[in-house]
Amino acid sequence: MATRALHHASALQIGAAIRDGETTSAEMLEVFIDRTERLNPAINAVIATDYAAAREAAAGMDQLNRRGYRLGPFHGVPMTVKESYNVTGLQTTWGDTDYIGNVASGDAVVVERIKRQGAVVFGKTNVPLNLTDWQSYNDVYGGTGNPWNAERTPGGSSGGSAAALAAGLTGLEFGSDIGASIRNPAHFCGVFGHKPTWGIVPPRGHGKVASNQPSDVAVCGPLARSASDLEAALLAVAGADPVYGEGWHLTLPQPKKDDLGDFKVALMLDSPASEVDDEVKAKLLTLADQLRQAGVTVDERDPFEVDWLQYHEDYFRLFRPVTHSRLPQEVFDGWLAQRPGIADDDRSYNGMNIKAATETYYEWAAADRRRYGYRDQWNGFFRDYDLLLCPAAACAAFPREETIPREHRMITVNGHEVEYNDQLFWAGISGSVYLPGTVAPLGPGGITGLPVGVQIIGPWMGDLTTIRFAGLIEEAFGGCHVPPGFE
Repeated sequence: MATRALHHASALQIGAAIRDGETTSAEMLEVFIDRTERLNPAINAVIATDYAAAREAAAGMDQLNRRGYRLGPFHGVPMTVKESYNVTGLQTTWGDTDYIGNVASGDAVVVERIKRQGAVVFGKTNVPLNLTDWQSYNDVYGGTGNPWNAERTPGGSSGGSAAALAAGLTGLEFGSDIGASIRNPAHFCGVFGHKPTWGIVPPRGHGKVASNQPSDVAVCGPLARSASDLEAALLAVAGADPVYGEGWHLTLPQPKKDDLGDFKVALMLDSPASEVDDEVKAKLLTLADQLRQAGVTVDERDPFEVDWLQYHEDYFRLFRPVTHSRLPQEVFDGWLAQRPGIADDDRSYNGMNIKAATETYYEWAAADRRRYGYRDQWNGFFRDYDLLLCPAAACAAFPREETIPREHRMITVNGHEVEYNDQLFWAGISGSVYLPGTVAPLGPGGITGLPVGVQIIGPWMGDLTTIRFAGLIEEAFGGCHVPPGFE
C-alpha cells in the first residue's frame, strides 16, 4: 500500500508497512503532520503537538527496524491520545483554564505501555470541559467539529479522538469512558471504539492532578479504524496497575466462536428512558437482516425483565458522584441548596443529577446493591446469548450547541425534541455493571448521511469476544468510511 494511502489504513497495516520497508515511521509521521497542518483547522480535533519529540522517536523506531528489532505491533505507528492523558512535555487541562500550564513530567500508564509497543505519540486531541459532554469544546482549545459535517458534534468526551481518526490525522487513539465517552464519538464519527471491562486498564496518569485512585464505572480504552487495532491496543495496555498490582494477573478469555453463523445475539432497540431515532433503528435492523442471512441467530428482545427507569436512575447514582467530585465546592453547595425542591420521583436529567450529586452513602449503597443484582441478571442472559446489540446513542451526530448549558439542551429525535441527556441510558446499560462494549461503524446513511454505529455488549471479561464480533461485522459488511474532503 502506498504511503499516501496509509493515512486511512489500520494502525496494524501501517505497522506492517513499516516493518516490510514499504514506508518508514519518519515518513508516516510527516504524512500525519502534513494532514494535521492542512486539514485539522477545519475540525480542530488535534489541539496539542510535540513534533520534535515525535520525530526523534520515529527516527529511533526506524533505526531499530533496520537492525531487525521491533518493539511490538505498533512499531513506528504515529498516533495521538485524548487530552486527559498525561504525555511528557504536554499540558493536561481537561479543558479547564485553571490548569493551563499543567505540564506533565511523565506519561500516563496507557501512554507508556503503548509506546513500549513502538507507537510514536505526536499530539493530543480535544475534549469537553471536565470530560462531561457529548460535544468537545472548552475555553482552552475551542470546539471540535465532526469530519462528516463540521456543524455537527463529533461526540464526547473523546470527540477529538474519534474526529482525528475519521479524518485520517492519526493512526490510533486512546480515550476514556464513563458516560459513553468512547462509544458515543465512535458512533458519531464512524470509527471503532472499545469500552473495556471495568478495572482491566490502569487509569494512572489520566487526570488533571496526580492521583492513584481508580474511579467507579470509568475506564480507559482505544479507538481505531479497525477492530483488529482495538484488540492489539487493548492487549498492549491491559493489566495490573504498576504500583498496586502485586499478585494481580489478567488473562482475558479468548472468544469461543470464530464464525458469524455460530453467534446467538439479542437486539434491543428501545428503552423507556431513551427514545431512539428511526435513522439509527433502520441501520440496526438492516444489520440484523444481514446477520440473519449470515446465519446469526438474532432475537429482538430486552436482555431480561427489569425496571429500566430504575436501572437508569441507579446508573446516575453510581457514576455522577465520580464526575461531580471533580467540581468546585461552590457547585456542590448550589446543588445542596436545590435538593429540597427536587421530588424523590423526579427522573428528569436535572432532578436525577441533583439527587445523585447530593446523595447519602446510604442511597449510594442501595444503588450499589441493586447493581450487583443487575450483574447477576446479565450473567443469566449471557448463559443463553453471546452478545447484546443496541444503540450507542439516541441519534446520529446532532448540531453543535456550545452556548446553552447541557442540562437545558434538547436534541431532535424522530422529528420532535427530547431531553439531550436521555441518551445517557445507552451509556449506562453496560457502564454501571462493568461490562465491555464495542462500537462498530455501520457506515453513513439515512437522510443526514451521517455515520451510525452498533454497540456490542458482552459478558464480564468478554472484551475479546465483543471485539471479535465487531471484526466479523467489519469483514462481512465493511468498516470505516472516509468523510468527504478528508480523502
